[in-house]
Amino acid sequence: MMIAGIIASSCTTQQNKSENDMNPFFTAYGTPFDVPPFGKIENSHFLPAIKEGIKQQQAEIEAIIDNPDMANFGNTIEAFDYSGNLLRETVSVFDNLLSANTSDELQQLAKEAAPIRSKHRDDIMLNEDLFARIKTVYDKKDELELTTEQATLLEKTYKRFARNGAGLVGDKKEKMRQINEELSLLSLQFDENLLAETNGFEMVIEDEKDLSGLPQSAIDGAAEAANEAGHEGKWLFTVQKPSMIPFLQYADNRGLREKIFKAYTNRGNNNNQYDNKEIAAKLAALRVERANLLGYKTHADYVLEINMAKNPETVYVFLDEVMGPALKNARQEVVALQEMIDAEGGGFQLEPWDWWYYAEKLKMQKFDLDEEELRPYFELNNVLAGMFDVANNLYGLQFKKIDDIPAYHADAVVYEVLEADGSHIGILYMDFYPRASKGGGAWMTSYRKQSKQDGENIAPVISMVMNFSKPTADKPALLSFGEVTTLFHEFGHALHGLLSDCTYPSLSGTSVPRDFVELPSQVMENWAGEPEVMKSYAKHYISGEPIPQELIDKTEASNKFNQGFVTVEYVSACYLDMDWHTLKTAEQQNAIEFENKSMHRIGLIPEIVVRYRTPYFAHIFAGGYSSGYYSYLWAEVLDADAFQAFKETSLFDKGTAKAFRENILEKGGTEDPMDLYIKFRGRAPQKDAMLERKGLN
Repeated sequence: MMIAGIIASSCTTQQNKSENDMNPFFTAYGTPFDVPPFGKIENSHFLPAIKEGIKQQQAEIEAIIDNPDMANFGNTIEAFDYSGNLLRETVSVFDNLLSANTSDELQQLAKEAAPIRSKHRDDIMLNEDLFARIKTVYDKKDELELTTEQATLLEKTYKRFARNGAGLVGDKKEKMRQINEELSLLSLQFDENLLAETNGFEMVIEDEKDLSGLPQSAIDGAAEAANEAGHEGKWLFTVQKPSMIPFLQYADNRGLREKIFKAYTNRGNNNNQYDNKEIAAKLAALRVERANLLGYKTHADYVLEINMAKNPETVYVFLDEVMGPALKNARQEVVALQEMIDAEGGGFQLEPWDWWYYAEKLKMQKFDLDEEELRPYFELNNVLAGMFDVANNLYGLQFKKIDDIPAYHADAVVYEVLEADGSHIGILYMDFYPRASKGGGAWMTSYRKQSKQDGENIAPVISMVMNFSKPTADKPALLSFGEVTTLFHEFGHALHGLLSDCTYPSLSGTSVPRDFVELPSQVMENWAGEPEVMKSYAKHYISGEPIPQELIDKTEASNKFNQGFVTVEYVSACYLDMDWHTLKTAEQQNAIEFENKSMHRIGLIPEIVVRYRTPYFAHIFAGGYSSGYYSYLWAEVLDADAFQAFKETSLFDKGTAKAFRENILEKGGTEDPMDLYIKFRGRAPQKDAMLERKGLN
């Protein structure tokens, strides 16, 4: 028996070694620019690489703890920040594929990996010996001659441990572990349910009369979607926004508008296996429990302590300042839309599924502007070229398309990003169109963040993921202006990651407070609508003629149109987020009752539905925006004020662009964000430009 056991053990060891040799995460990638070797990565590689990455980081942590030398910045703080490279590389690929190209197998692996990863994070954050060394360095911070970035890293590392329970004792540590594991699993389930609900709805139209009012682009897209789904000769509409929004804007069939709108707003609220109501309520309750365990009144107090806002009271005051005038505008908009319904002899009261349709009609009436008139001028490749030109004019950047490089999906395109002198900056992936394996919305992420180690700059690998209108058989991808601004928005995030010039991984790129991270993205949106820029990229996809000045003038004239609706819809979601996360006890709420009370308290009018209802509010229940959804509006103050700096000089003023790059884009989280903004702007941000832009002043 003993001999057989030895033989079996030897065979197993050789088998594991063979498997390890084949696992692409265990060797140098050997790919252009060291991007992940997507073609070689199989789902079976992830869990072994995650486990090995954890093992390696545990050994690195033990080496820090066992170091006989006195704890100092280099052997403790710096060593910790650079630890866990294999784990970081593996989970970056895994998590990004889970969002952008998922499968049943990946989702199951995520559930298997979640408790393992949660335990590992807690093993680090709750490690008394490691925290003791960190605290030793922190207590001497005033005696150390540290650079600004080093001082920031020390401060953030200490606070990260303190805020994650390093100071807890006894049973409280075990309780923290249980909460963190449950939170990670619930967040995964929330996201998985939402994807299933989104993919699960199909509105198949058989009667051509039901397409009345729809632009040809929407009809063609629906016909192709139907054919792909096996509904030949019919038209398919889904709750993916490129399909749903045109339907709500243009479809004359009110009953079908109601159907698709309710399908969208009831995702996760259908009392089926994908229902998210209890999951959301449980997540909120667990977050309260964790916050209380750490000595905070609420989860929002815990989160906001390290954001620019600092506390919930500041956020609520800010939201109140905007909501008042926004609601006033929205009520006026209701009157105007109802008058149009009555003038047509509609005989009904305005409902949420009517808003988009009649707002589009009213815009046409007031400004002679139909959004569909713009679409032929926003061919995707032309918009990309214009966007790249903006980055070139501002920062001298060049974008070189690369075809022979590994990509995670056939839809993804890849660019090398270079400085004006041709030196390499990083790699940019872009993935444009919806598919069943991709989450909804748009986001920027990284496969590798920029950092520096041993005198070498580690170049970033950045990705932008969108869900835009797809090409059809006879037309290229033609974007709405909303999709154009989304593209510029995510590109701003990408520049934040690409132009990072930091030393430490945990501070680089977009590793900044949640209410600061949207500044680089939102400021880029401003260039998308500038006439000078629009003329450079808005060219008719057939004739190549630039967009007529008349259309640009109409677009500018309509900028403040419907802003009451847009702002109320968004700000109501900010309140909902804050209300969920200012709960003081861990008592589990009835999600819909709680949401209704929240919306009643702020006076949300019945004609508008909160942008994200609780069961599909992925930003806060499956993403990183809990107590932080207000950040987009907060950043609007920053971006409007920052863009004014360019308008006060010129659109592509080199000095202003240099100041923005050096003080915002390159700095990551190495300094206090308000200090960085003041260095760029010469003063604190002011609300005036934002309120003026929205017509709320």
